Order: sequence, then structure tokens, then C-alpha cells
Amino acid sequence: MDSLVEIFLERADNEILAADSLKRLSEDSKEKQDFKLPNEITFYSSVISHSYYAIFYAAKSVLLFKGIKTSAPEVHKKTYEAFEKHLVRSGLLDKKLFEIYQDLIIK
Repeated sequence: MDSLVEIFLERADNEILAADSLKRLSEDSKEKQDFKLPNEITFYSSVISHSYYAIFYAAKSVLLFKGIKTSAPEVHKKTYEAFEKHLVRSGLLDKKLFEIYQDLIIK
């Protein structure tokens, strides 16, 4: 596998781990106590951000695996458009999954 594909997959995995860890920290009083955090604090906005980046890096890796590169400026927009064109419209990815993705990034 291409090393750049692997790098983006690792980034996606790291973002999922970060999101999961912050979600657990937001919900576990004992962990908050261990970190000396107020019990009412949460990190849900960071969970959402890390989850988004996990999806973004996973999409980049799939596109790169297919030989499709996206880059700045507007790399997020270009990645989204390439993902839709090459994976959704081509029928490789179920359209319903893409609609779920759209709902996540639009809101």
C-alpha cells in the first residue's frame, strides 16, 4: 500500500482515538477527577471536530488509493467533491452513506 495512503489511515485512526478519549473524559466523573477537571466540563465540540477529521483523512486515503489526489487551496471542498464524483456517483459507495456524511458536515 502507498505510504501516503497509510499515513492518512493512521491519521484517521488517531482522530477516532482522540474523539473516543475525549467523549469518555466528558462522561466519566472519575477520569475528570484524575485530570483535576470540573465535573460539569465536556469536550463534545472537540469530539465532533476529531470525528470530522477522521472522516476527512479516511476519504483522502480512499481517494489516494484510487490514484486521486486533492490539495490546497480548499482541500476539504476538493476532497468532498472528488469523493462524491469518484465513489458515490460511480456507484462504488452507497448513496445513503453519502447522504449521512452530507448531513454531518452541513449541520
